[in-house]
Amino acid sequence: MCQDGVMLATQRHERILAGLRDHGAVRIADLTQDLGVSDMTVRRDLAELAEQGLLRKVHGGAVSPQATSHEPGFEAKSTIALAEKRAIARAAVRLVSPGSSIALSAGTTTHLLAVEIAADQRLRPLTVVTNSLPVADALHRAGDPRLETVLTGGSRTPSDALVGPLTEAALASLRVDQTFLGAHGVSVEAGLTTPNLDEAATNRVLVAIAGQTVVLADRSKWHTTGLSVFARLDQVDVLVTDDALPAQDQEAARDAVERLVVAPANQTHSPLPDDTQDGRTSR
Repeated sequence: MCQDGVMLATQRHERILAGLRDHGAVRIADLTQDLGVSDMTVRRDLAELAEQGLLRKVHGGAVSPQATSHEPGFEAKSTIALAEKRAIARAAVRLVSPGSSIALSAGTTTHLLAVEIAADQRLRPLTVVTNSLPVADALHRAGDPRLETVLTGGSRTPSDALVGPLTEAALASLRVDQTFLGAHGVSVEAGLTTPNLDEAATNRVLVAIAGQTVVLADRSKWHTTGLSVFARLDQVDVLVTDDALPAQDQEAARDAVERLVVAPANQTHSPLPDDTQDGRTSR
């Protein structure tokens, strides 16, 4: 590791700003490796550049001054489109098979899926890996030894996710049959996005370790773009949304993903009609 002199600090600042120009955001974890300096040095560099108005510090890194990176807390998000999220969770639980291993990302819809899993005795035995504190709590409350919950370590975000290098390393050593992901934003152009850089990095690992990727996104997530992209839509095997999503958006989703499931939000426990579950031909 190089000594942190004045010239080296200038070079580091140039590299950081170049990363912002190229990608719109930089992560502290990535910068420590790329620059060969300590976490403390990177944080000091970001603070100096922020004072000059050249970037804006966010959880886990920095963004361009103009970037939008607001991240609502778990409680605030849990009240948005609640009926639609419950319908999506009821549809998604039908995709889970007993005896399998699955991963649930952080998010209010994945939390509702965890509640459905905890209540469904038919889904036993089952192993669930998660980086979400509310998800782990919901599964733990089932009090069923046949429902094994694996909670990663890491740093806590406003959405009650555990993220960071420790989380990513723990997940990277695993392999699961399915990953169920929430998203802050969904669009055909940008893909799946989140405002939190570290959460995006964790979600990328969750996609990488899964045999099948399932995304849970209600209509309020569409045409919203967060700061960091963690997956393209063509990486999604199953997309579960609600029937309030406009027809043109449903058609665009069918063209982009392997399979689309449209959950009827105005019905409590009715079966899903077959034609709501058709996407492109499966891989």
